[in-house]
Amino acid sequence: MSNYIDKLKKGSRELGVELNEQQLDQFIKYMEILKEWNQKMNLTAIDDEEEIVIKHFLDSISCIKGADFGQIKRVIDVGTGAGFPGVPLKILFPHLELTLLDSLKKRITFLKHVGSELGFENIEYIHGRAEDYGQDEKYREKYDCSLARAVASLNILSEYTLPFVKVGGIFLSQRGSEVKDDIIQGEEAIDRLGGSFYDLIEVEVPYLDADRSLVVIDKVVSTPDKYPRRAGKPKKRPL
Repeated sequence: MSNYIDKLKKGSRELGVELNEQQLDQFIKYMEILKEWNQKMNLTAIDDEEEIVIKHFLDSISCIKGADFGQIKRVIDVGTGAGFPGVPLKILFPHLELTLLDSLKKRITFLKHVGSELGFENIEYIHGRAEDYGQDEKYREKYDCSLARAVASLNILSEYTLPFVKVGGIFLSQRGSEVKDDIIQGEEAIDRLGGSFYDLIEVEVPYLDADRSLVVIDKVVSTPDKYPRRAGKPKKRPL
């Protein structure tokens, strides 16, 4: 057995998941497609198989420490990139009605191919910006959970993601080491957007020598109509 497959199985088990054969096959196929397409387009700087397992797959799986995905139905992964954490969670929980949103068309093309090869159902791929789709009635406040990796500070990310979450749902953000300051700086924005800080969960990702944590934000009231502001505004003038 390849070392990276062994690490995927053992690491998943440490996080509380026992992968079945189908899930294992889907992860391996996902990796093969990622490596193949990465030669043609820059999807991820990580190209080593073990690194992909640790920094992408296991890191994505660690989201299960922040929410009970067995009880969640509709999920949107905002700024999904090459599909993290959304695609690994879809492999683990096939029942999820997953939306993958990214502003780069080439990434969405890649993800459609992945979804087709992995046999996914109940999945939607959107090429566009969160600021635009967060104002679209078809998507606004329609999700039980929004996901985002730490691609921006929490006050900016919250404006991208909270408008998608229905009242009673959650926004789950994967963060690094500066998380406590980030929460303090983002608290006013979270409140203004209809959210309320719920929990900070420190996560040990197997084989990863870096601090990881999950910030869980409850959606307690509807987001005011003016948010998200037009494309580019949240980043230029954070709340």
